[in-house]
Amino acid sequence: MFTRKLFSFIRNYLAAVAVIVTSAALVFTNHFTELNMQWATFLAGVLIASVLAMTSRATSAEWIIMRRTAQLTSLKKKLEQESLARNQTDADHMQTLKLLQQTELSYGRLIPRQLLTLLDRSSIVDVNLGDQVERKLTIMFSDIRNFTPLSESMTPIENFNFINSYLSQMEPVISKHRGIIDKYIGDTIMALYMQGADDALSGAIAMLEKLIHYNAGRKRAGYIPINVGFGLNTGLVMIGTVGGDNRMDSTVIGDAVHLASRIEDATKTYQAPLLISQNTLYDLENPSKYDIRFLDRIRVKGKSQPLSIYEVFDNDPVKLRDAKRVTKARFEEAIAHYHLKEIPRAVELLAQCIEAAPDDIPARLYMSRCEEYLSLGQHLTTGELNSHFEWRNEFNIGIEKIDTAHQYMLDKVNRIIATTGKVEGKVIDEIFTFLTNHHLEGKEEEELMRRYNYPFLESHLQEHRRFVENCLLLKEEADAETSDLHYLSFRVQLLLFDWFTGHLAKADRHMGRYVLNAMQHP
Repeated sequence: MFTRKLFSFIRNYLAAVAVIVTSAALVFTNHFTELNMQWATFLAGVLIASVLAMTSRATSAEWIIMRRTAQLTSLKKKLEQESLARNQTDADHMQTLKLLQQTELSYGRLIPRQLLTLLDRSSIVDVNLGDQVERKLTIMFSDIRNFTPLSESMTPIENFNFINSYLSQMEPVISKHRGIIDKYIGDTIMALYMQGADDALSGAIAMLEKLIHYNAGRKRAGYIPINVGFGLNTGLVMIGTVGGDNRMDSTVIGDAVHLASRIEDATKTYQAPLLISQNTLYDLENPSKYDIRFLDRIRVKGKSQPLSIYEVFDNDPVKLRDAKRVTKARFEEAIAHYHLKEIPRAVELLAQCIEAAPDDIPARLYMSRCEEYLSLGQHLTTGELNSHFEWRNEFNIGIEKIDTAHQYMLDKVNRIIATTGKVEGKVIDEIFTFLTNHHLEGKEEEELMRRYNYPFLESHLQEHRRFVENCLLLKEEADAETSDLHYLSFRVQLLLFDWFTGHLAKADRHMGRYVLNAMQHP
C-alpha cells in the first residue's frame, strides 16, 4: 500500500527527474570520462526527450486546468442565474400572496368572516350562490332621524363625508359587542347578533352612549347634533347568498328581519331612541339589569298579528331616567287602562307620570291619545283585548298531544276574557295555576326536542322558563291582592297573547315541523 502511494507520488515528477539525471550524466561524461561522441549524442537525445516529455505534461496539465476553470466559470454563471430566477420567483410568490391577503381582507369588509364561518366556508372563494344556514339571532336596525332634510342642506361630497364619519364611530361599537354589520343602507345600519339578545341590547345602549360623544364633537365643529333610532327583534332567520351567476350578495331573510325594521320605524312615532320586541325581551338573560318598560301593542304593516314593544331608557338623561324608574308601574298601568278604554283612570295616572317627569314624551303621547278619545272617540288599539281569541291554523304544529294542550290553554285564555267584565280574582288565580303547572309538568315538547336533537332546544326552553317566571310573578301579585284586577287582567292577556303569537305560532311551529320531518325521515 505504501509503495503504491509512493510510486503514485513520484510518477508526477519522473520527467523532471529524468531531465536532471540526464543533464548530470551528460556533463559528467564530457568532463570526467573518455566516452566517445556517440554516448554524448545518446545522452543529449535522452535529455531532449525528457524535456519534451516534461513540457508536454505541463502543457497538458495547463490545458486541463483551463478547461476545468472554464467549466467552473460556466457552472457558476448558471447557478447565479438560477439563484436570481429563484429569488425573483420567491419575490413574485410573496407579492402574489400579499395581494391575495389584501384581497381577502378587502372582501372581509364586504362579507364578514363570521358569516363565512356560519356558512361553513373558510374563504370567500368557497362561497357559492344559494349557500344558506338557519340561525336564531337578534337583528338591529338603526337610522338617523330626519336625515332627508339634513342631507338636503349638504352637497353630495358633504353627505358622503358625514355618513362615513358617523358610521366609522358606530362600527367599532357593534364589533366590540360581537355584532356583524350585514349591510349599510344609506344612513341605516343593519347588524346581526349571533350570541344572544344581551349583546344586541348592550351594543345599542353603547352606540347611543357613543352618539353623545359624537354629537359633542359636531357641536364643537359648528354642526347640529343628530338623533338615532334603534329597533331590535329576535327570531329564526335564514342567512345565505342570493343573486345570479355574475352578481351575488350575502343577506338575511325572515319575518324577524321585517319586524326589526318596523320596530325601528316606530321609534319615530314614540320619539323613543331604543325599542325592542317581546321576542327580544324573552331572549334576555336578565331583563331586570336594563331599564325597560312596556310601551304599546302595535300592528306592523304587512302583519296580521299584533306585537308588543318595549322602551329601553338606559340612555335617557339621569334626571329623566330616574323619574321614569319611579313612575314605571304607574305608566304601564296607565297604558293598560287606555287599552281597556278606562280613560279617566288612564288620564289620572298619566298626569302623575308627567308631573314627575315633564320630559317623558311617551307619557305625553298617551295623554294626547286619551284627549283624542274623549273629544273624538278615536281609540288607537290593536283590538284583541277582551275579545274572543280564535284558534288559528298557524297555531297547529302537527303533533296531536301538544296541539290539544295548546287548545286547552286557549280555552282558558278565552275564559278570563269572558269574565273581564266582573273580574273574578279566583278565575285569574286558576289561570295562573294552570299555566304554571302546564309548563312545569308538560314535558312532551322537551322530550321530543331532545330525542330528535332539535338545534334550537336551549333557546326554546329559555322562552319556556321566562314564561313561567312571568306567570309566577303575576300569580304572586294576584295572591297578594294588591294590584288593580283590571290592570292584572290586562297583563295576563298581554302575556298570553304574546305567548300565542310570538312563541306558539313561531317557535313551537318551527319545532313541530322539524320533529315531524325527523320522524318521517329517521
